[in-house]
Amino acid sequence: MKKNIKVYTPDAMTNKGLSVWYNMFLELWGSRDLIWRLIQRDISVRYRQSVLGYVWAVLPQIATVALFTYLSSHRVFDMGQTQMPYVIHALWSLSVWQLFSTCLIGCTNSLVNAGTLVTKINFPKEALVVVAIGQSVFDFLIRLIPLVVVMLWYGFLPSWNTLLIPFVLFFVILLALGVGFIFSIITLVLRDVGNAVNIVLTFGMFLSPILYPPPVREPFSLINTYNPFSPLLIATQDLLSGNVLLYLNALWLMIALSVVVFLMGWRIFHITMPRIVERA
Repeated sequence: MKKNIKVYTPDAMTNKGLSVWYNMFLELWGSRDLIWRLIQRDISVRYRQSVLGYVWAVLPQIATVALFTYLSSHRVFDMGQTQMPYVIHALWSLSVWQLFSTCLIGCTNSLVNAGTLVTKINFPKEALVVVAIGQSVFDFLIRLIPLVVVMLWYGFLPSWNTLLIPFVLFFVILLALGVGFIFSIITLVLRDVGNAVNIVLTFGMFLSPILYPPPVREPFSLINTYNPFSPLLIATQDLLSGNVLLYLNALWLMIALSVVVFLMGWRIFHITMPRIVERA
C-alpha cells in the first residue's frame, strides 16, 4: 500500500508565488472537518457543567449596558446623542467589541490551550487558531437575542442596510485572526503576551465608541482616526440605524488593512510554526 509522505524543507517554507498560498489554503481546507469537530467540542465543554449555561454569554453584556444606562439616565455621565436608542447602541456595539476581543484572545491562547496537539499530531496548526473563532461567533449570535428583545421593546426597526453588516463583521474577524496568528506563536514562548492582550483590550473598549457615540471634536475625534477598530464598529452602527456611512474612506482603509494583516499573520505563522514544533 502506497503512503503519501509530505516532506518539509527550508526551501519549501520560503517559496514565493501564488502556489504557496494555494497550498496553504488546501491544507487549511483539508482540515475543515477537524476544525468543525473541535468547535463543537469547545462549545459543548464550555457550557456542559454550567448551571446558567448560555446565560453567561450575555450576562456581562447586559450588566455593563444596564450600569451605563443608569449612569446616563441620572446624568452622572453625559454619553451624548446616539443614532439609536442608547440601550440598543450600547448592546450592539458591545456585542461587536466582544466578538473582536474574544476572537483575538482565543486565537492568542489557542496553541497554549491545545497542549500536546501542537507537537504530537501532524496537521496544519492554523486549524487550532481558526477553531478559536467558532466559540466567539457562537457567543455573538447568542448576544443578539437580548438585542432583538430590546429592539422589539423600543419598536426599533433596523434598515435594509443591516444586511451588509455581516460583510463588515467578516473583516472584524479577519483582523482579529491575523493578529491572533502572530500572537499565538509569541505566546508559546512568552506566556505574558496573553495577559498583556487582556489588559490592552480592557482599555481598548473605552477608547472605542462603544458606550458613547463617535466623538466629532478634537482631540477626542483622534480616537476614531488612530483606533483601527473604530471605523469597522462605526460602520456597523451606521448600517444598523440606516444612516449614511460617516467614515467611508477610513472603512475602506481598514478593510484593506484587515486583509493585509490576515495574510501577513497567516504567512508568518505558516513559516514559523514548523520550526517551533521541530524544536519543541
